[in-house]
Parts: sequence; structure tokens; C-alpha cells
Amino acid sequence: MLHSGRMWSCHWKRKPSPLLFLLALYVVCVPHSVWACANCRVVLSSPSGSFTSPCYPNDYPNSQACMWTLRAPTGYIIQITFNDFDIEEAPNCIYDSLSLDNGESQTKFCGATAKGLSFNSSANEMHVSFSSDFSIQKKGFNASYIRVAVSLRNQKVILPQTLDVYQVSVAKSISIPELTAFTLCFEATKIGKEDSEWIAFSYSNASFPQLLSFGKAKNGYFLSISGSKCLLNSLLPVKDKEDIFTESFEQLCIVWNNSLGSVGVHFKRNYEAVPCDSTISKVISGNGKLLLGSNQNEITSLKGDIYNFRLWNFTMNSKILSNLSCNVKGNVVDWQNDFWNIPTLALKAESNLSCGSYLIPLPAAELANCVDLGTLCQDGIIYRISIVIQNILRHPEVKVQSKVAEWLNSTFQNWNYTVYVVNISFHLSTGEDKIKVKRSIKDDQRLAIWALLVYNITNNLNLEGRAIKQKLLKNNESLDDGLRLATVNVKQLVFCSADEDPKGYKWDSIEPSEHKLECLGKPGSFALRTCYHNPVNKSLAYWGPPDLSNCSREANEVANEILNLTSDGQILSSANITNIVEQVKRIVNKEENIDRTLGSTIMNIFSNILTSSDKDLRDSSSEALKTIDELAFKIDLNSTSPVNITTRNLALGVSSLSPGTSEILNFSIGLPSINEPYFQMDFESGQMDPLASVILPPSLFKNLSQEYSVLVKRAQFTFFNKTGLFQDAKAKKNTLVSYVMACSIGNITVQNLKDPVQIKIKHTRNQTGHHPICAFWDLNKNGSSGFWNTSGCTVHTDSDVSETICLCNHLTHFGVLMDLSGAASQMNAQNTKILTFISYIGCGLSAIFSAVTLLTYVAFEKLRRDYPSKILMNLSTALLFLNLVFLLDGWVTSFHVEGLCTAIAALMHFFLLATFTWMGLEAIHMYIALVKVFNTYIRRYILKFCILGWGLPALVVSVVLASRNQTVVYGKTKEQGDELCWIQDKVVFYVTCAGYFGVMFFLNFAMFIVVMVQICGRNGKRTNRTLREEVLRNLRSVVSLTFLLGMTWGFAFLAWEHLYVPFMYLFSIFNSLQGLFIFIFHCALKENVQKQWRRHLCCGRFRLADNSDWSKTATNIIKKSSDNLGKSLSSSSIGSNSTYLTSKSKSSSTTYFKRNSHTDNVF
Repeated sequence: MLHSGRMWSCHWKRKPSPLLFLLALYVVCVPHSVWACANCRVVLSSPSGSFTSPCYPNDYPNSQACMWTLRAPTGYIIQITFNDFDIEEAPNCIYDSLSLDNGESQTKFCGATAKGLSFNSSANEMHVSFSSDFSIQKKGFNASYIRVAVSLRNQKVILPQTLDVYQVSVAKSISIPELTAFTLCFEATKIGKEDSEWIAFSYSNASFPQLLSFGKAKNGYFLSISGSKCLLNSLLPVKDKEDIFTESFEQLCIVWNNSLGSVGVHFKRNYEAVPCDSTISKVISGNGKLLLGSNQNEITSLKGDIYNFRLWNFTMNSKILSNLSCNVKGNVVDWQNDFWNIPTLALKAESNLSCGSYLIPLPAAELANCVDLGTLCQDGIIYRISIVIQNILRHPEVKVQSKVAEWLNSTFQNWNYTVYVVNISFHLSTGEDKIKVKRSIKDDQRLAIWALLVYNITNNLNLEGRAIKQKLLKNNESLDDGLRLATVNVKQLVFCSADEDPKGYKWDSIEPSEHKLECLGKPGSFALRTCYHNPVNKSLAYWGPPDLSNCSREANEVANEILNLTSDGQILSSANITNIVEQVKRIVNKEENIDRTLGSTIMNIFSNILTSSDKDLRDSSSEALKTIDELAFKIDLNSTSPVNITTRNLALGVSSLSPGTSEILNFSIGLPSINEPYFQMDFESGQMDPLASVILPPSLFKNLSQEYSVLVKRAQFTFFNKTGLFQDAKAKKNTLVSYVMACSIGNITVQNLKDPVQIKIKHTRNQTGHHPICAFWDLNKNGSSGFWNTSGCTVHTDSDVSETICLCNHLTHFGVLMDLSGAASQMNAQNTKILTFISYIGCGLSAIFSAVTLLTYVAFEKLRRDYPSKILMNLSTALLFLNLVFLLDGWVTSFHVEGLCTAIAALMHFFLLATFTWMGLEAIHMYIALVKVFNTYIRRYILKFCILGWGLPALVVSVVLASRNQTVVYGKTKEQGDELCWIQDKVVFYVTCAGYFGVMFFLNFAMFIVVMVQICGRNGKRTNRTLREEVLRNLRSVVSLTFLLGMTWGFAFLAWEHLYVPFMYLFSIFNSLQGLFIFIFHCALKENVQKQWRRHLCCGRFRLADNSDWSKTATNIIKKSSDNLGKSLSSSSIGSNSTYLTSKSKSSSTTYFKRNSHTDNVF
């Protein structure tokens, strides 16, 4: 037998026998696994490994039929990679081939097509089959595989130590509901033994950074709930300076509900609870963001890993927690992929995780009573399962009950519905099943069992009784040997869950019927409440509103009790005051008409409250003011009018009105007379020297509609001797220095009056050297907490140091503020109107002449040949757009479109900074041209200036927009009564506008001095000019430089105190007209500009001949530069001074100067 190439050739000396022929036929035609190679029909279940074709790397044999089955636990997929691949190639792989079945599809490969490729299975199993025919063999393949975890059950999370690394959060598709109770479990490890502060998880929303978190602080372990911290050191069995978590995973469960305010901790098979009264009635807001780790930069995350984080919206007791299995899913958050948004960087698969899918299934959890599930039985739906079991093998009842419990528990695990089975018990009869079962009869093999099924409806999935029944019947086969399911009945138990409404009235869980409770503080009387069937869904029930009519006491009785609580000597905290205001508010809202007696009691309550500190009054101030206003509106005027109620710190006067009257209405309040205990009121002529007075104009009731005329029947006046209810956190430089007077007409809003209301208010202390501001308390702003608003109010000229007279076009709470800078009060309405007129006229003129300057230099190419002219063009462009945007600002504001307002404010910010920047670049260019002069060559000079001049402002505005909320930084602001779109954030304004300009101003001022010294030095050497000519020449240089470098913007630094008004006039005039002045001094008065205008724009005798003097030599240019500099510091005159700083004369200048390569500054 010889071998030739790849063919075997046999030479026989005699004819082969029939036996040998049959043997050869068998070898060729019958498939075999492998000849002299390893077995190729195997199951591979290792975490990773490799396998090859038979005899690899030698050629594979003929007629192979191999199958490799790759398996992984649930929660994993298999990834296979072909490191080497060489199989006989043919169309459609009809000869030798490898087939890959990933669980969804089957693909064939041959030739070398699969080499280097990787494939994933769709589930936890993959099949690889290989077949070869009877001819042509190749090397085959070499494949490796690895198990890849896809289920969170098989992976832990590595907590990020800083917020900028990555975040592990609940997925956006998961909405966390509002929580009044919860059970939370997770496992964690900690790396290292250092005793440091950390946070394991944190839950927050936009308004509250710490709704729920658990961690370790300097004083120990804590649970933070809606801002309240509960210390848990006594619940955790660890030694001092030891951490509860170690390098091995340990499960921690935390339980809380707001009705008891207690926190329970289950740790290391031990359960303990501790009271945390500050969390009573607290509610954890929904729709927040849950992070694993810390959400603060100040405290780091737990340095370790977290696993199996689950959250329920009800409480579990110690028995449930002790038997809590991996299969009990969190009904709010569970440890499954769909619930989380976790970067791949944070995931790590391990083989020793407690709930990994490769473990032997844990036994079914022991069933518990409904009471053990806490709030779940109150909030969930209860079903009663009635089943009859055939006990064929006559197992003992104890065993039957145990087996049925395990069967029920396993049936409902991993279901789409979150259900719990409780209270399994035997019954003598099956009741509704119509079958009598007597356990005393030996031949009867049937047992009746009842169980309760609790369904948590958090996910809003509708669960019907027939679905439960079908689930049980379908799982009948899984019952223990000798037990068979005979019948099943499921009935929903309808009842109203236990509830507390109002506080102190606890209604038990009952079936639909009427329920009654004894009234609190009124023995023998009962409150009533009815539990109703839901008319739409008869399987549901709901509570009706409680009827407390039999329990209500007289309003006067309740008010007097509250008055006793606030009497002299009582120290009231902020919480006490808030509670008292809430009770008084309920009394006022409940009563339709309030008589003088009840009104006096309530006013005395508020008067007593006002003796508390401002800090304690802050939280309840808004509600207190609204309640006082409502009280004034409800005072009964039928028996007597007007009504005067005076207390130590508060006074209320209510008078009836007639809409048709044309008389002037007066109200005044002064110091008490002999017969008055506190204050004296007058509704007619007024008092001689009142503490406060109000004069309502006769035009108040003109043009009232019929609808409003019905409502105008009374005028209410309230005087506040103590002003603790009016606390404006934003009024840092303004201080309230007067009493507060409130005035309202009926229950309508009075504003935009033709004739103003006159309010005269005494100061609580005499003021000298400061200026009063009339303001009203605006309750609708500042998050409904109120602030002092000056709109619609002005100070009368007759005001003095002891009192202020205010003229306002509306009615509300009035007071007098002091502006510490004295600026706002001096800027009265007349000055404001004049300055507004100047600004708009000046900006309009500047925009026009900036455009003319720009067009002149664009139209005439000879004017823009040098660098200074190009810098002037950029400055004119910035000024043009700054003025245009400013002129459009007020018009854009009137549209009330937030996005448009933000855009116009950002544009004005950008062009303002661009204007400042180009003025600074003008100064830098002058310094280079006049001081450094020679040996300064800057490559791409104008390009670099443009990048700096436009790029730096763009960078500043971009950083502001990116770092802060756009609507917070830019938006509508109110300046002297006019609304415009501008910067709202004071920090941004002072840093990016005032600070930015300050830097540019002092740079320009320094350059201004240097340049002027140079000019005066050069001009001083001239002998052919008179002193007057030199003075005028220098004066024009100073003026032109002043406007070019923006020196007039410095008036903003001088506008303070008594100089505020004059400098504001100077600031508005010179800066709004800057574009006009630049046009005059740097365009209209320039000789070369005038020549170009005369050549191209004039006709007749004004037209200049076309012969040009632009061909002068560089020597003449240099000679003339100093003369032009004295005339006008224009762009071309300055530029021509330096040969190396003009763009057109650079080539010709080499005749006169030789550049020193060692000393040139090249950029």
C-alpha cells in the first residue's frame, strides 16, 4: 500500500475476498464518531473551556457526526469563539459543515468563514454539530467558550466612590410610589477596616436631596427619612470601631412605617426595633431617583459591593424576614435587570452569590399569618382559596397540611402577580363546594382546606379569581404522591381596610356597612363612617367621608382653648405655631359668618403668636396672613358697623361700603386713648397724628362691573404692630422700618387705579441719611412665602424722617423699606423715564452710526488695509449688534416666551462681553504700536485677535449656559418697573459682567495713560505749533481715546449714594452714544476717510480728483505717522507708525529695516 499525494493506492497480489469487500463497504458507508480520536458527542457545562474537531490539528476523519451541547445555569448565556477554522468548502456547505444552534436560529459554516468570529446563545444552552462526508478532509476547528452572566442574580455591583465615575440607579421606566411604609433588604461587603463615613444607598428628588438613605456618620449608623435621621447603633450587634459589613456578603433588612415612627432592623438572624418619633406621619415622596451609593460629594459611597437590593411598600415582621427567600420579589424594586440602569463597568459575576441560579433551589418559605405581613393586608386584596384534597395514601393531617402549604407556595412563586399565601387551616365542611366532609368517617379520603391569598396591587395588574383557580388546576401534578386536587373555589373577600381619618379616629377593617366611633373629648357622642361597595367593581370597597357632626364643639369653645395655649408665659416652637395656625384656619374656613366675639378671640390668638421670634414665625407666616384676611372678610357686619377689634400687636377694622358713594373714605389708627386698651381707630375724619392711615380715592368704585358691584360691600383694614409675619429672605439690603398696614375691598383684587391710594405709615424708628421705599407684601411670589414688591408704589414728597407717605395704585399689605445704598429711592419715576428715553435714543443713534462706520470701511478697500482699521471694524460690529439686541429686548419680552427671552438675554450678554473685549484689544494694539514699535512681528495678528475678541465672550456664555439651568441664569427681570430679558443670577452678573468689565477697564485705563504719555512726549518735541494748537491736539487725542477704549463705562463704579443719579445720567448718555462718538472721531474726522467719501460719494466742486496719494513711500508714511497720531488716534494713523504692524507695507519695509531674527517676538 503506497501513499501518493493525498490519495491511498492499494496493490494486491491476489483478488480480494468477499469478506474484505463487505468490510470496506461498512467503513465507507456507515458513519463513525472518531477513529483513534476523542469522543465528540459530549455535554460541556464548565464556566469556560474549549473543544476541537476530531484529531485536531490533524485532519478530521471521514463520515463524522459530532454534537457538542454547551450548557450554563439560568441567568447566563454562552459565548463561543472559533480560534481556528478550516473545513472543506462547498456551495451551501453540502459536504463537510459545522452547524451552530444558538436557541433561536441555526447557521451552517464551512471553508474558513467562521475563523475569529464569536457567537452568543439566546438562552443558557447552545448546540454545535459537525459532520464530514467520505472524502476530502481538512484540519477542522478549535473553539473556546465562556459563560457570561446576564441576570443580576449572578452579579454584584461595585459601588462608585465618586459621582463622576459612574452611577448605579433604578431604571427610568421604574416609578417609585409614595411610601408611608417600606421593607428594604440588601447584601453588602466592605473592603478595608478603616473607620470612615459612607452611604450605602440614597433616594432623592429635585426638591429634597435626602428622602431616604442609609449609611454611617461620625456618630454612628443612621437611616435618613425625609430629612429626619434615626440612629441605629443600638440595633446593630457590632463592636466599637468595627463595621457591620465585612469582606463577606451580609444581608441587612430595614423596616419602617409612618404610623408608629419606628425602625426595625434584621441583621445576622436578629431583629430589633427602635422608636424614631421624628418620622411619625412623614411621607417619602414618589417619582424620585434611587442610587446605590452616595449622591453627595461630601460623603463617599460604601467602599465595597452591593447585591440583591429589594424594596417593598409594606412592612414585614421578624418571622417573614427570617424566612425571606430569593424568590420573594420586591414589589417596588427587585434585583432584576429590568429594574436597574447599571454600567458594565460596575458589574461583576461571582460564583458564591446567595441567590445565584447555579445553586440548589431553596426550600419553599414557611407560610405566615396575615398579621405578620403588616400593612400589606391593609393595602392589598384578600382572596379565600377553598380546596378539597383527596388523601389517597391516608397521610397524617399534619403532613397533608405541610405538603399543601409547600405546593401553594411553589405554585405562586415567580408569577406575574405579587401574592402571598397565609392562614392554611382544615375545615369540617367545604361550604360553598356543596360537599360534606366528615373526618371522623374512616372511608372518607377527602380533606377541606382553606387558605388566604394576599395580592399586592402596586403594579396595577388586574387579578381575577378564575386566574388563581386556573393556576392551581394547572399545577395539580406537582402535588405530593398520594394527594390529588378534587375541587377549587376562589372568592375575593371585600372589606374596607383600616384607616385613620381624621387624626385620632381609627376605623377598623370591616365589610361594607356603617361603623361608629366615640367622639374624642365628647363622651356619649359618636362619629359615623360608612364602608361602601364600589359601584363599578363589586369586588372592591371604599370608605366614605367621616361624619363628625356629632363631635364638633362650638367654634368659640375651641378658639378659647387655643387662646389659653398661647397666653402670656407660653413658649411656642415653630411646630406649635404651625399647628395653632392650622387649627385657627379650620375654624375660620368652617364658619360662614364670624361674630365680633369669635373674631376678637382669633385676633388675640394671632397677637399672642406675634410675640414669638421671627425664626419661629417664618414657616407659618403665609398661612397666618391668609387666615387673617379671610377672617376680615367673614366678620359679621349685620349687627354692627363698623367693627373695631384691637389687640396688643394687631388691630382689625371692617366697615361697610356703598358702591355708589363718591366720598373720600378714611381709616386711621393711633395710640390708645383713655377708653381704649390698645389702639384707637377712626373711620371718618382721621386722627391728628396716627400710627397709620389710609385714604381711598372716590374714583375707586368707578367703572365697576355689575358682578363686582355685588361683591363690594365692605372695606377691611388690618394694622400690624409686630412685623414678624413679613420676612423677605431676598431683601438683604432693604430693611423694614415701619409698621405694616393692610387694606382690601370685599373679596376682589383692586389694581391699576387712576387715582392712587394714599397710605401714611409711621416709622418704628427715625431714619436719617437713608431713603424710604414704599412696598407691598406680594404673597404670590417667592414660592408663595411672599416678598416686598415695589411695583405700583411711589414715595410722596411730603415724607419725613418719622413717617412716609406712599401713593399706590392697588390695595394690599403696605410697608416702608430702607435702601442702604440710597439708589433706588433717588431714582424716582421721572428720572427713570428720562434715563429710559436717553438710553433708547442713544442706542438707536449708536446703532445707525456704528453701521455707517462699518459700511465705510467695508466699502473702501484702501481704508481697511492696516490692522488698526480691522480692529475698529470688529469693535463697531460688536457695538452695532449690542445696541440692536438692546433695542429689541423690550419688544421680545412682551411675547412672554421663555425660550425666546433666554436667547435674547444670552445674545445681549455675548455682545456686551465682545464689546468689552474689543476695547481691550484696541488698548493692547496701541501699546504694541506705540511702546514696543520695533522687533515685534506677530504672525496672523488679526486672526489671533479675532479668536480672542469673539471666542472669549462665546466661551464665557457657553460655560454659563452649560453649568447652570438656562431659565435660572437668563430670564425676565424687572428694572425700575420695566421688564426686560437679562441675567437673573446675581453671581453670574457680578462675575461675568462686572468682574469681566473691571479687568478690561483697568487694563484699558493703564494703556490710556501709557499712550497719552507717548503722545504728549512726541508732540512736546514739535516747535512749529503754538501752545493752543498743542492743547487742542492733545485734548482731541484724549477724547477720541476715551470713547475708543470705553473709559466712560467707568462711571458705573462712581454711581453710589448721593452721586448715583448724576453718574447714571453720565453713564447713560456717553455709553449709549459710544457708537456715535467713535464714528465722529475715528471715521468722520479722519482725513483719508474724508478723501474716500469725496472721491466716491460727492459730485461737483466737492468731488475730489481720482489721483491718489496712497503710493507714498514707507519713509513718508513713517514721517507722517506722528502728525496723524496727534490729530486722531485712528486705526490707520496708529497702524502706519509701525512697519511691522501694517498688513500692506510689510514687503516694502525691508528697504529701511532689517529684522533681527534673534530678538523678534514671533507668535
